[in-house]
Amino acid sequence: MPTYKLTIEYDGAAYAGWQRQTKQATIQASLEFALRKLTQEPIATVAAGRTDSGVHALGQVVSFRSERSLASTDWTRGLNALLPKDIGVRSTELVSNEFHARYHAMSKVYEYRIVNERHRPVLDRGRVWHIPKPLDLAAMREAATSLVGTHNCLSFQGSPTDNTNPICDIRCLEVKNVEIEIHLRIEADRFLKQMVRAIVGTLVEVGLHKRKSEDVEKILALQDRRAAGKNAPAHGLYLVEVFYPGSVNRDP
Repeated sequence: MPTYKLTIEYDGAAYAGWQRQTKQATIQASLEFALRKLTQEPIATVAAGRTDSGVHALGQVVSFRSERSLASTDWTRGLNALLPKDIGVRSTELVSNEFHARYHAMSKVYEYRIVNERHRPVLDRGRVWHIPKPLDLAAMREAATSLVGTHNCLSFQGSPTDNTNPICDIRCLEVKNVEIEIHLRIEADRFLKQMVRAIVGTLVEVGLHKRKSEDVEKILALQDRRAAGKNAPAHGLYLVEVFYPGSVNRDP
């Protein structure tokens, strides 16, 4: 049975995250419903990352198997005709039967977007975190350097979780200005539950001078979620890209 790889994007505002649930709308359930309508088969999907409620995606990767034989463009066109307007398929590829969107991912890139000005955003409400008080970006960048590398990231792991491996290799963590926004971009081989939101919340506390830059090293060493900052709101977070063996990492 052929295996297919989808790259999809979505606005997560109306959904209780990626993973299917019995009583709430999810991205996975919406996609599988569209696949069933298109193929007349019950199809199970696997995503590279199980994004939380309210989190968006620009480059989520999904794998599935189907007996239906369609050209890649027909899969993309057919699914986009059936999916809700806030979920879209960017591309479809026929891949090796061994391909698994989650287990074969080498790294994922998330981006968190902040509007740091007095006036609240209107057109981008629900897609950025509005912080009216000035942020010290130099202090945030200094603190971010302590997080790059391979660490026990228990201090940034949400609960409840069944994860037993807290070790993550954070390969890049940048804090940069993009016009009126501040973007925090993080790439790692794996992420713990709500890890990016906890990191962003902690760095924002540094930027507001509620913590010192050097506190981040102490937070890592404590391996205690209570030591880190509050989670940043979900609606500012985007899954941007997923890398697999053979893919070429592009500059952020």
